[in-house]
Amino acid sequence: MNEPIAIEAHQSYVLGVRFTKDSNSLLSCGMDNVVRVWRVGDWQHLQTIDGHDNSVNSMALTPDENILATGSSDNTVRIWSFPEGNELHTLQDRKKTVSAIALSPDGEKLAAASYGGRAMVWTLSGKPIIGIKASKKNLSSVVFSPDSKMLITSGLGDDIDLWSFPSGEKVRTLSGHEVAVMSLNIILNGNHLVSLGYEQAIRVWNTETWQEEIRIRPISAGARGLAFSPDHTTMAIIAESMIELWSTSSWRLEREIPIGTPAVNSADFSADGKWLAVGAADRRIRLFSQE
Repeated sequence: MNEPIAIEAHQSYVLGVRFTKDSNSLLSCGMDNVVRVWRVGDWQHLQTIDGHDNSVNSMALTPDENILATGSSDNTVRIWSFPEGNELHTLQDRKKTVSAIALSPDGEKLAAASYGGRAMVWTLSGKPIIGIKASKKNLSSVVFSPDSKMLITSGLGDDIDLWSFPSGEKVRTLSGHEVAVMSLNIILNGNHLVSLGYEQAIRVWNTETWQEEIRIRPISAGARGLAFSPDHTTMAIIAESMIELWSTSSWRLEREIPIGTPAVNSADFSADGKWLAVGAADRRIRLFSQE
């Protein structure tokens, strides 16, 4: 892998990066309260989507990529037209930081995880569907099950909780992590849930039986997030100063990519397989060519 292209992307930490499905644009969000859009290839800045009053912690695009949703430390979720960047709705459940958001597989519902242990689901038109008091502690992740019949939450604390949707009744608790569960990802056609714990263990759960099938530990210290290639054959572990690339068929480490700065926060693969984008605390996005 060649030396990366580095762009000065934000005025503070880069917290999220995401390619569009056509691989023509890259979105980034950060602690400077904005989302920026970059043209893939020459990496020219195309647009700034501005409206939040605090850090933009999470973002999601609908399957048709006509709608962008963002969650922020200003306690709101905002829904924007994309790529125009016009704000359509501002949603607020409680006066707590929104740490993560997720769209349902059909792209019609939006879930938000917040500090204070609350999970909230709205329609994309802003109509509230259900609020769940998922924990007494801060939540860090939320995803829908592959059939959209459950909402899955995690955060401070050892457990991953599964909630019936839209009733909000607890269905199951997955135990085994320690202190906190920092990341949840549904992969492999919805057949597996991958979780990352504060104790630096990654667990792979079967979404039919909800039994743990695989457990691995990163080689590098400070794992804080996960990203997957579009075909889910490669898992990127986002660690301190390092990205580890693992095969999801063998669950073995294939490559280590030094980033050269601490506090690496996010990563994403382009759908065409040409690029890996990495966002970090030094305000930069690094683009690694995979050709």
